[in-house]
Formats: sequence, structure tokens, C-alpha cells
Amino acid sequence: MNHFELRGGELHCEDVPLSRIAEAAGTPVYVYSSATLERHYTVLRDALRSAGLGEPLIAFAVKANSNVAVLRTLSALGAGADVVSEGEIRRALAAGVPASRIVFSGVGKTAGEIAFALQSGVAELNVESEPELKLIDQVAQSLGQRAKIAIRVNPDVEAGGHAKISTGKAENKFGVSFAEAERLYANASNAAGLSPVGVACHIGSQITDLAPMEAAFSKMRGLVERLRGQGLSVERLDLGGGLGVPYFNQPAPPTPSDYAAMIGRVMAGLDIAFAFEPGRVIAANAGVLVARVLHVNARPQGRQFLVLDAAMNDLLRPAMYDAWHDIRPVTPRPGPPVTYDVVGPICETGDTFTRDRALPPLEAGDLVAFMTAGAYGAAMASEYNSRLLVPEVLVKGADFAIVRPRETYDAMLARERPAPWL
Repeated sequence: MNHFELRGGELHCEDVPLSRIAEAAGTPVYVYSSATLERHYTVLRDALRSAGLGEPLIAFAVKANSNVAVLRTLSALGAGADVVSEGEIRRALAAGVPASRIVFSGVGKTAGEIAFALQSGVAELNVESEPELKLIDQVAQSLGQRAKIAIRVNPDVEAGGHAKISTGKAENKFGVSFAEAERLYANASNAAGLSPVGVACHIGSQITDLAPMEAAFSKMRGLVERLRGQGLSVERLDLGGGLGVPYFNQPAPPTPSDYAAMIGRVMAGLDIAFAFEPGRVIAANAGVLVARVLHVNARPQGRQFLVLDAAMNDLLRPAMYDAWHDIRPVTPRPGPPVTYDVVGPICETGDTFTRDRALPPLEAGDLVAFMTAGAYGAAMASEYNSRLLVPEVLVKGADFAIVRPRETYDAMLARERPAPWL
């Protein structure tokens, strides 16, 4: 469910017409619904509770949407943060997420980032390799600390979805094998700078079939039992994220209740604290990208290019992942559908959002909304072609706020300076 609906012939976010936001913030602009963010988080939380999984740590994947206002909205409900850089740790802390609810993941943590995480008091560092384990041990000892760590396991499970967002196969860069995990966990238990508290896995994103998750989670339960059988303490099991969301052109994925019930069944009787790292399932349908039609370019060959002021630097997913986004006119015009190639102004053929898409008739000046754009939209935006970074707006009921303004060209240029010899 999302809170973007037609009212009086115009698309609204909650109680605010999108045209009003476009007038205030300009286009293109990301718009987020507080009500949708809150609903998606609470539905997942309540499903996990109902499945007998206690009070799990639900650490929102900051890489999906790193806007501080979005993070603060979720933090107020009790969400933690799954982070993969020092910058994301700083964003989570700035949003009011307690350090004790921050999980630091990622395969390439630097010594400086590890030190910052330890000094900040994060809940755990998910370790993805033996060299990283040794580095964390060294940094922790230099600080006079024992780092709480979890060993991330690559369960070698095919999870479907796009190859670029699949993380659970042996050929992917993430995590260690089960055999390595047992050895590294035992070694960590004897290391002066380490305190192993659990194990973790994450097999990918936009997963619409529970079977691969169930296979991976069953393997993870077995690992916990083997480690405990060796007399080692395992307090936490981090099962990652990855539950898919409906992209309007796809069948409905499993519900949070289905997902939680499966986990409850697999983990029945296992006395352990659970952690989860959802991102897309909370944020995707909570956001849209609003753009304006610049013109309709009708070619003699019969193709019609719908040229927008949004581009691949604002929403990279179609160019990078061939991702499909529903495109809706903010104020639909009457008339039969028209087939368009929807493109942006960047000097790249790849700056194409979709081809041969049937849409209501559109004209220059009309507004359109890319749906399901709240995850991996603004977070992946850039200034390619020296285009200004897209602004973000948060809506709550009848109120809205520009929570990241559009930068000026002067500010963009001021970040650079000529070399002394120039």
C-alpha cells in the first residue's frame, strides 16, 4: 500500500497535490510519504513479532534511502540502521538512530571507518573476510576495545532478481563459506580485540520467492547450532533483507506476514536474538520522482519520444538494472493511450527510462510521476552532465517540507578550485 492517489483528477501524496510540490521545489523532485514509510515499517515489525521472533533489531538499509529526514521518520518508530560506510553511520547518528541499533556491513571497510564505528559504539560489525577480521582486531586493540562482530556467511543460494543485486552465490564478493565461518568464529573468540556475537547472511535484493530465503535461513540455523555445539556463544542471527516489493508490472511478492511466518517455522525453538536489514520493502513505494514533460518529439518513423526534465542521473535504476517503473500523469488527460519512448536530456542513449510504453496522452508542461522510486532513487543520483542534484521533499498529511534543497550552480562550482599553475 502507498499513499499516492488521484483526488479530484490530480495525483496527491497523502493530502498534498504533487503539482503544489512541483511548484515549490521545481522539477525533477523526489517526494516521500511519511504515512507509507511508517506503515511499511510497522507492518513488518508486527509480522515478525507475531511469528514469535521476539523484538528483533530492524536495521533499515541506509543505502536504499539515506535522506536524514526519512531516517529520522523510521528512527522515531524504533528502527535501527544497516550502514556500509562512515558517511552512512554519520547520517544514521544525525537522524537520531542510537549507535546501539547500527549494524556496519560492507566488504571494504577502511581502518578509519572501523575506528569511527568502534568509537561511536555501533551494535556490531559484520565481517566479510579473514583479512577484514584481522584488521578489525588490530584497530580494536589499538583503541583498547573489543569489537562486537558477526561473521557474514555466503550461503551459496541462487535468489533470483537482477544479477547486479544478487549477493548470495559463491561467486559474489560478499561473505565467507560455512566452513570458513566456523573457523573464523572460533578464532575471533580467542582474539584480544574481538567479541563475536553472531552470524549474518544476506542473499540479495528484490526477492519474490521465499524458497531461496528458506534454504539460506535453514543453513544459518544449522551453523548456529554447530557453533554452539563447540561451546561458542552465538547471541544474534542477522538474516539481512531482500524481500521484494510490487513494481506494478510484476506479480505481488510474498507479504511480510508470509515472510515472517516462514522464518518463525524455520527458527522454531532456537533461542536467539534476530536482526533484519530491510530497505527497499520499506522505502520503495513510499517515494515517487516527479518530472515535467519538456516536449514530445514525433519522428517520421512513427516513434514518439517523450522528453522529460528528469534524467538517468536523477533515477539511475532503468539504465543500470533495466528496472521498470510505473509512470503516471499527475493530471491525466482524456483520450486513448499513446505509445512513447520516455527519455531524459542527458547525452547518452542509455538515458532512456522505457521504450514503447503506452501512456495517457501527454503534452509539454505536463507533470508525470515515476512510482516506486523511494529506494535507490535519490541515493544513487549524481551530477552527471553537471546537472544539479535532485531535491527531496517529505510529506506528512497536509504538510510538506523540502528536506534536501536543490543546490545552486554557484555552490556546485565552488566545490572545485583551479590548480595553482592555472
